[in-house]
Amino acid sequence: MSPSLPLPAEDRALSPHTGYTRAHWEAAADGLVDSAWRWATPRGALLDLPGRPSQSGVRSDGLEGYARTFLAAGFRVAGSQGSDPHGWLERYAEGLAAGTLTPGRDDTESWPVIRDIHIAGQPMVESASVALGLRMTRPWLWDRLDGDVQDRAEQWLRGALRRTPSPNNWYLFPFTVAGFLESVGRGDTETARARERGLELLESWYRGQGWYGDGDGRAFDQYNGWALHLYPMLDAHLGGAKSGVHGERLREHLASFGLLFGGDGAPLYMGRSLTYRFAAASAVGLGAVTGNTPWSPGTSRRLISGALRYFLDRGAVDADGLLTLGWHGPHEASLQPYSGPASPYWASKAFVCLLAGADDPLWTSVEEQAPVETADRYLALPAPGLLVHSTSADGIVRVHNHGSDHVRPEEGESAGGEDPLYSRQHYSTRTGPTAVANVADNHFAVSLDGVRSVRRRIHPLGAGGGDGWGWAASWHRPAFPTGPAMVPGLRVESVTVAYGHYELRVHRVLGGVPQGARVEQTGWAAGPGLHSGLRPLHGWTRRDEQRAPQGTAFTRWVEVPRLGADAAGSGVYACLAALTTTPLPLGEVVGEALATDDALQVTWADGARTRITFDPPAVTHA
Repeated sequence: MSPSLPLPAEDRALSPHTGYTRAHWEAAADGLVDSAWRWATPRGALLDLPGRPSQSGVRSDGLEGYARTFLAAGFRVAGSQGSDPHGWLERYAEGLAAGTLTPGRDDTESWPVIRDIHIAGQPMVESASVALGLRMTRPWLWDRLDGDVQDRAEQWLRGALRRTPSPNNWYLFPFTVAGFLESVGRGDTETARARERGLELLESWYRGQGWYGDGDGRAFDQYNGWALHLYPMLDAHLGGAKSGVHGERLREHLASFGLLFGGDGAPLYMGRSLTYRFAAASAVGLGAVTGNTPWSPGTSRRLISGALRYFLDRGAVDADGLLTLGWHGPHEASLQPYSGPASPYWASKAFVCLLAGADDPLWTSVEEQAPVETADRYLALPAPGLLVHSTSADGIVRVHNHGSDHVRPEEGESAGGEDPLYSRQHYSTRTGPTAVANVADNHFAVSLDGVRSVRRRIHPLGAGGGDGWGWAASWHRPAFPTGPAMVPGLRVESVTVAYGHYELRVHRVLGGVPQGARVEQTGWAAGPGLHSGLRPLHGWTRRDEQRAPQGTAFTRWVEVPRLGADAAGSGVYACLAALTTTPLPLGEVVGEALATDDALQVTWADGARTRITFDPPAVTHA
């Protein structure tokens, strides 16, 4: 537990797994807001937290500090029916008045104006948090403001309706602003169009099974929970409207998303903006608040409190009571150029759970086990192209990625370099990807003259499974960061089969493999207390360990197992991998592996047989 964030004593009778209750959530919100306010400007319009600035600059970062902590304060006060023992709302009201007095002016208090995404557009993100804070606390803040302050706030917020967002979840920011303006009787054709446009795009991004793409591409990550589901559902909830299709989708999303929390409470480390940390639990809390969840109240609280405690116990809050830029503690590789000192406070979204009152079953039910603790799971998600694979004995959740990348539709197969947060084939709740400059973990590469290929655009080929096993498949064109970007006709088809603790990783290389090319397969970047195994089954001729001195978000330094072979034209390469807390005898798991040009059959030591065919990709297991 963070010594700089005072919390009540644990309650192991009500919460036998985490010890956390609603009082802990209130205290965490109070502590984070209080610490951040120590860095406020005299009138409180900007919270200039210490640290390196984001690409948007110091003034935008100060607005970010105001807006994102306002979310935590808003959930705290609204969930207590206006009780505000620390006087947060008075401070935010004064900051709103000061910040909107002369927007754009270079003085101590003025907020930056809202501009297009390509012209210092970050304030548009913060406008949604300001709007949500005002909407949640309307009776105790907005309704008590002078009319001229209300008018100024409206004019500043309307900048979000008139500027161009990023082509992804950003369209839900003007949607949210418009929802607030309409809720206070300031709606018009401009607000109506912002709301219609946001919902139109959201509908076009829906891919099925409760998952949205973050824009027109195939980025499936934590933004599903803390943005794409949260904004429309919270809008309906605050407006007293029926949740409709968005509630149904949230429920379906949580059926798989609820499986992505480890036994230690950790969310899945995959995708961008991971410094938002326990915001990953916001969709779980929102589902409990609105009734759109497949999980019981005791399970929901186990998930959200497990995530909050996971980070508070591991250094996410520094000695000044501030959330740091990173994962456990500070970690540069977890960040993006838009990350600034106040960015981690999007974690405030997790406090949406406080909208459930103290007498709600979310807080009064006895805490239950997390889904990962109750059974081994193998859930294929063809829509996003993911395979969820978890084991109850060690509480590790693994996701085998055959469908989520960070490539926009207008970009080519080889545009840009590698993005470790999306390009790796396997992610977990206990490991993070290695940095770009180090050996790539969980990666199949073609190597030409020492230049290793990266996986950019991922083309899903299917996913499925049965009782006690699952599979997912995809293909990609290897891209080379230096030299010729592509090799004409070169293509890699990949299949992952999860069975027990094990992963059968199979790749078929097709097309014109240049003379002298090599292929490589790496395993998990496992830190202390974990074991990463990688056993060759077919096609591999070399094995070694590669060092990653830059480490991961979980460990300062790590070794990664690697297999290698000379590539002679097309071929099939297969291996067995595992990430465990105790060493497993990989050499005794598979008895036989037989391969042809278009198929592979593996006989397991227990007598089960797995057969993979490539034209088209299909997997049988019996």
